[in-house]
Amino acid sequence: MFSKVLVANRGEIAVRVMRACKELGVRTVAIYSDADKNGGHVRYADEAYNVGPARAADSYLDQEAILDAARKAGADAIHPGYGFLAENAEFARNVEESEFTWIGPSADAMERLGEKTKARALMQEADVPVVPGTTEPVDSPEQVKEIADEYGYPVAIKAEGGGGGRGLKVVRSEDEVEEQLETAQREGEAYFDNASVYVEKYLEAPRHIEVQILADHHGNVRHLGERDCSLQRRHQKVIEEAPSPALTDDLRERIGEAARRGVAEADYTNAGTVEFLVEDGEYFFMEVNTRIQVEHTVSEEITGLDIVKWQLRVAAGEELDFEQDDVEIEGHAIEFRINAEKAAQEFAPATGKLKTYDPAGGIGVRIDDAMRQGDEIGGDYDSMIAKLIVAASDREECLVRSERALAEYDIEGIETIIPFHRLMLTDEAFIEGEHTTKYLDEELDRERIEQAVEKWGPTDAGDDDGDEEVTEREFTVEVNGKRFEVNLEERGAPAIPVSGGNSSGNSARAPPKAKDDGGDDEVVVEGDGETVTAEMQGTILSVDVEEGDEVAAGDVVCVLEAMKMENDVATERGGTITQVVVSEGESVDMGDVLVVIE
Repeated sequence: MFSKVLVANRGEIAVRVMRACKELGVRTVAIYSDADKNGGHVRYADEAYNVGPARAADSYLDQEAILDAARKAGADAIHPGYGFLAENAEFARNVEESEFTWIGPSADAMERLGEKTKARALMQEADVPVVPGTTEPVDSPEQVKEIADEYGYPVAIKAEGGGGGRGLKVVRSEDEVEEQLETAQREGEAYFDNASVYVEKYLEAPRHIEVQILADHHGNVRHLGERDCSLQRRHQKVIEEAPSPALTDDLRERIGEAARRGVAEADYTNAGTVEFLVEDGEYFFMEVNTRIQVEHTVSEEITGLDIVKWQLRVAAGEELDFEQDDVEIEGHAIEFRINAEKAAQEFAPATGKLKTYDPAGGIGVRIDDAMRQGDEIGGDYDSMIAKLIVAASDREECLVRSERALAEYDIEGIETIIPFHRLMLTDEAFIEGEHTTKYLDEELDRERIEQAVEKWGPTDAGDDDGDEEVTEREFTVEVNGKRFEVNLEERGAPAIPVSGGNSSGNSARAPPKAKDDGGDDEVVVEGDGETVTAEMQGTILSVDVEEGDEVAAGDVVCVLEAMKMENDVATERGGTITQVVVSEGESVDMGDVLVVIE
């Protein structure tokens, strides 16, 4: 077994991996960006190293910085977690060719399965059904149109390195092709450092079923049953469960064996997930996630196996010590993603400070998190605060226990989707297990979500009582890129926030502009115009208007990326654009002015 493992990730998955390491007697190393210097995963690790600025491309995606941190720490293995570089075959190969052990599938296997077009071709060779579409990347609108002409609209454009709905765009008509292709390519580049995309027929109302697998270096391949991940919003999973309430025993067995057959054909090792779409009793291979998944927890709960520990053991050369027939599925488990999002506002990301953070507990309740009371939730990364996993003897008991656990989970200071989860436990389609991947986006009444937020949502998110506070604060000192902590007591009244309006006739504060002379002057918007401001912290992906343009109410003026989601910023009124304050690639804070309209 390894002596020291660097976890090339952040947040709850980094802590999850570190916990497994500690139970195996392995020391842990965290990496962190400037935005994460006080992050929970940093606090939990035995030691931590800074790898760059807040922007993921300059830190968590900086391969050389990560390898350099591993060398400084004297680590002997690297675990990538999920997201960031977890499915990047180039990074895996760089680690394999270094002095470190890669805790994951080989770079060759990742190339065969991680890039979706290669995976589809390989699965066809293994006699696994695939969704009709391309087995080679596409790079022009004409190619997308050819596929749509063959199979009919809608079609899906997907990033080769994608996952979790990132880099997936649905095209419903020919006039959407060019814009959606560019967006999918841009997201693929931003999130996975891979702008390559492919196209396939878009199934209208499928179930999303995935199979957890483990494979060692001795030829053993096992599956740990399936998970149902059909409850999604904008292709992002929000609730996952195991086993699926929708599969027959025959279909369950066929899908499990297809998953084993496919990864065996790819000479795959370590943990992975084979994802399928199921519709009208038929199943189609979708993709292989060549990493641990967010929802691996429910598979652990119904099998009693620690998947992350097995990742470490397999990477260290150990052999799986159980046969397929030894895998017993017992009970039921459901995972609820506790995201900092505004469910009633199309699940828009929320930011703020965790004034109260008191997770649920009791029998059958597991919390995977990296947050603690007092922590700040920014907009630099994804919106997940924690995962609530509930296990019970059967699905009915699991649903009841979930109601109890969600009612116990107390978070104040920031809005989360706990009210949405509580709503789903009263929803007939979810309770009966009849929901599909389209249910949230196309069928669930939006008013019911608004009512749930009103009933169960926080009453003081973002409020400040202004009282004097006495707190002990942890400050960070870096020496040669290594993190050290200093605790100081802070006494006094909190800073008074400066409020700014967006009504006409007022000056408004805009984001500081970079200046060649290094100055920090602020741009001040003057005049009688109405300002369009950022509703969240994030990065401007595109600016869609210019000064002098005429816009109508509801027109998109720019696209803001926050917490790994693209958000259209639209006007509430029509008029003429008199000033564009931001530019592509610029970071903005909540309340910053984006454009001015008269």
